[in-house]
Amino acid sequence: MSPVLDTAFVSPRDREEVVRHAVWESLVAVDIDHRPPVEEISVRIGLGAVGPMRFCSARASAVTVRRTERLARQDEEPAVFLGLQVAGTSLVVQNGRECVLKPGQLAVYESISPYTLLFDNGVDHHFLRFPRSSLALPDRLLRETGAVAMGADNPVAPLAFSYFSQLAVTDALHQGGQADAVVEPSVELLRAVLTTQYGNSGRTKGPLEATLGLRITQFLREHLADADLSAARIAAAHGISVRHLYAVLARSGISLGDWIRTRRLAECRRELAGPAGRRRTVAAVGRSWGFVNATHFSKVFKRTYGMSPREWRDQNRAGEADG
Repeated sequence: MSPVLDTAFVSPRDREEVVRHAVWESLVAVDIDHRPPVEEISVRIGLGAVGPMRFCSARASAVTVRRTERLARQDEEPAVFLGLQVAGTSLVVQNGRECVLKPGQLAVYESISPYTLLFDNGVDHHFLRFPRSSLALPDRLLRETGAVAMGADNPVAPLAFSYFSQLAVTDALHQGGQADAVVEPSVELLRAVLTTQYGNSGRTKGPLEATLGLRITQFLREHLADADLSAARIAAAHGISVRHLYAVLARSGISLGDWIRTRRLAECRRELAGPAGRRRTVAAVGRSWGFVNATHFSKVFKRTYGMSPREWRDQNRAGEADG
């Protein structure tokens, strides 16, 4: 996401008001207490929206954000916020509970209750706002999962962190048909995280099934280079049968073998064109992306791109020399 606000281009005397206005207009009304003096305030934020969801990706100097009792009472549309800690740490406080967020962790908090966010060492964070009504979750579940750091101990949270981080910063997903396509899985993924954290197996079943395709494709991306990436292994990792795996992928229009092969070839092509590819043999590059048979690798590469891996690498080397 391209930044829409950078205080480096704002007069120091106007920085606090400009930041406050941007946050209030795009996300929520809060009090913002900047720690440095005004001339040292540094804020760089990007804003976006997909359907009813809103995003703010921020890097900033140390700050404390407070949603006060007065502001919480004025809320027109109750919302649930999802905070993703990219780097450093932060503290989330709400309803008598507090949690420290470390990189890769996430937490939720609600707009209808006061909360405090402390970024003592600066901000490197994604903020996402969801209409509370879209989640269709009980009040008690939202209260008990609020201000709780969720990470590797929650089997869905790492996927959610990766997915929502990309969603927050990828402009192409905020427009046209792509935006329409990501609204429902985004809501279901957050529901899956929260119901899993709450431990209610009955409520978890629906969101987990709804996000199964998303979780499978994320697993495929993470293990793309594994030579033993098979349907049986993928199914076992998600607690489903191979038949169910193929049915889920078919609903998304995915042919497992074609999906894996296409992305492996693309990674090999990218690597062979770069400096790393010139330091290794073609066969070694293929093996590093799951092609254990060098002859087979060369054959499918040529069928896909119209030239052998060696010809592709040599062509890019020649182009670099000409430049």
